[in-house]
Amino acid sequence: MINFDGKTVLVTGGSRGIGAACVKMFAKQGAKVAFTYSSNKIAAQQLVDEIGSDKIKSYQFDLSVETDAAFLIKKITDEIGAVDILINNAGIWERCEADTMSIENWERTIKINLTGMYIFTKAVLPYMQRNKLGKIINVASTAGQRGEANYSHYAASKGGIISYTKSLASEFGMYNINTNCVAPGWVVTDMTVDVFSDIEFAEKVRKEIPVQRIATAEDIAAPILFLASEMARHINGEILNVNGGSILCG
Repeated sequence: MINFDGKTVLVTGGSRGIGAACVKMFAKQGAKVAFTYSSNKIAAQQLVDEIGSDKIKSYQFDLSVETDAAFLIKKITDEIGAVDILINNAGIWERCEADTMSIENWERTIKINLTGMYIFTKAVLPYMQRNKLGKIINVASTAGQRGEANYSHYAASKGGIISYTKSLASEFGMYNINTNCVAPGWVVTDMTVDVFSDIEFAEKVRKEIPVQRIATAEDIAAPILFLASEMARHINGEILNVNGGSILCG
């Protein structure tokens, strides 16, 4: 029942982790997929080679530098088609204690995680409004709902994503644009590989999750796929927690 034939999907931060899992799933379900990456050209090219350049296309866009995504959205529109589905996934997760955090630390995380989501959303909204059709799915975190010690800037950025999601849902639902959010807990990705290299810590995390497993990138991509489908056409402004029951936020 889930089919994306004729749809154009943009996944930000799509060369690895949750983003790459999304790229693969959408392409498998018939979508034309564009994805952005910041600097790892090798990983981006490997993904294109794996899936096929006839199905996906990569675009370099460094959110720590770039501030305007409108030109990129126009390029994607001209080369593939107007973006029907936007997955705002690009982000960073860097430890920094609140009392020693520099303004540079704070601004880097906010710029990439929160402002990056904003500039891509702003750039696609005119096309979605014109077509009276669109799905926007933002990747937040349980940290955005409950906070996270030693990652307060990350939690703040993800909390902002959650509030922005709800605001857009109210503002643009009349244009047949659904805006929703997934909030993962712990996920095994390149981003968490260092912390999970501590086997004892990884096992502690696993045991604290009621389903007794740490999520894979695919575990997050699948709910994103659902929210982007017509099966979720009446879901708008929802924050879908995907954490195995470890954090039961309303």
